[in-house]
Amino acid sequence: MTRRAWLLFALVSLLWGIPYLFIKIAVGDLAPPVVVTARTAIAAAVLLPIALRRGALRPLRERRGTIVVLALTHITGPFLLITYGETHIPSSLTALLIATQPVMIALMAMGGSDASEKATGGRALGLAVGLVGVAAVVGFDASGDRYRWLGVGLVLLATLGYSAAALLVKRKLSDVPPLGVVASTMTINTLILLPFAIATRPHHTPSGAALGSVAVLGLLCTAAAFLAFYRLIAEAGAGRASLINYVDPVVAVLLGASVLHEPLRPSALAGFVLVVAGSWLSTRGRRGQKAAEPATASTLEPAPAPAPTLESVPARALELVDCG
Repeated sequence: MTRRAWLLFALVSLLWGIPYLFIKIAVGDLAPPVVVTARTAIAAAVLLPIALRRGALRPLRERRGTIVVLALTHITGPFLLITYGETHIPSSLTALLIATQPVMIALMAMGGSDASEKATGGRALGLAVGLVGVAAVVGFDASGDRYRWLGVGLVLLATLGYSAAALLVKRKLSDVPPLGVVASTMTINTLILLPFAIATRPHHTPSGAALGSVAVLGLLCTAAAFLAFYRLIAEAGAGRASLINYVDPVVAVLLGASVLHEPLRPSALAGFVLVVAGSWLSTRGRRGQKAAEPATASTLEPAPAPAPTLESVPARALELVDCG
């Protein structure tokens, strides 16, 4: 890990740890479809010109259907579910639930969706540990909104969508530039949700905090975070880059407790430790060994070198969606 790689690691961990805080602030004054549409519209406005300039969209022309499905399962569904979920549960709980994505992937793989992701031996133990952690995290706060369990269910459903999307990318889009994938899905989501955003637009001037939160979500937590993430892959390799999945929930929990004064109980911390341990165990093995191979600049560096692809990125690193 070079100094630049450590800086990028810290930056991405921060950028993917703060969205839950800003989502919580934004939904206090704006409807979820407005928040999600504005966020992805800002990200698309930044990423689409870069993708066009680098020719990252050309390889996607024959895979339009797959890209639309990915947009629905990776962006539209999860972003909406998380945003609606945060109207009922704390941002810190949301982040802890999203951290269960590697466990979700292992569960889905048990159904035969991806043999390389199946949990056996130590990985099966990790799956069990992770599930115990999920139970501890979910049960850490029995008070609050009467629709709390609805919020928990929505966020877990979003995590399921993230996991399915990660496996879809691995199977169908592993040989295409990630920048093109992200720019395309952000644009498609914006077009899909625009009518709903218009229908639910506020009839009053939103607060500066809400507008500022949406701007941060679009510019920093989405556009800048994705660009920094793929630069991190080029610098340190996909395996090391994927370790941010274990760091950004900590950032989210600390921000929720310190800024929003959300409750933080020992059971939640214990549950998070179990989730991290279970995620680490359940993602070991053949996939983990492949992921540990460092990516080289010749395969992942932006133009004029050949465009980077998602081929060497493990499913757990595809938590593009862990930006909330």
